[in-house]
Amino acid sequence: EECVILARRFGETAGRLLGIPIYLYAEAAARPERRILADVRKGEYEALRDELGKNPAREPDFGPNTFNMKSGATAVGARKPLIAYNIYLKTTDVAVARKIAKAVRESSGGLPKVQALGLWIPERNMAQVSMNLLDYQTTGFKEVFKEVGKRAKKAEVEVAESELIGLVPRDAFAEVSPEQL
Repeated sequence: EECVILARRFGETAGRLLGIPIYLYAEAAARPERRILADVRKGEYEALRDELGKNPAREPDFGPNTFNMKSGATAVGARKPLIAYNIYLKTTDVAVARKIAKAVRESSGGLPKVQALGLWIPERNMAQVSMNLLDYQTTGFKEVFKEVGKRAKKAEVEVAESELIGLVPRDAFAEVSPEQL
C-alpha cells in the first residue's frame, strides 16, 4: 500500500513538474484497464502520438493530455518484483517454443501471473520460452518449470536448461533450489 501511495505521488509530481503524460499501472493503476503494462503501452509511440488528446481512453492519469514528440509518456507503477526467467529447449524449431509460451501465459488461459514468448536465440542455436513471472508467490519457478517441461515432452523436445535474468528474492526459492532449475 505504501508503494502505491508513493507511485501515485511521484506520478502526480512528475506530470506537473516535468509536463509529461504519466500513466499509472499495476497496483498503482487508477483504472482497471491499465493494470497490465502491455495494455498501457498498446500501440506504442505511434498510437500515443495519434490518440493523445483525441481519445478519452488515452488520457493520462497525470500531466498534460497533449503529445510531446521528445518526451513521449512515462508509466509509473507499484508491483511485486518481476522475475525474468527463460527456459531453453533442445530444438531449432521456434514454433515449438511459441506454442509452449502461448499455452503457459496467463493471457491465453495458462498459468496465472505469467507472461511468455517463444523466441529463437541464434547464439545458442536453440528456441527459448522467455517468461516474466509477475508474482512468484502465485506461480513460482517449480510450477513454471514443470509445466514447460511437460509441454516440451509432449512436443518430443527436451529442456536444455533454464536461466534467471537479474535479481531474485530469496523466498522465490522456497520450493526449489537453483540447481533443480
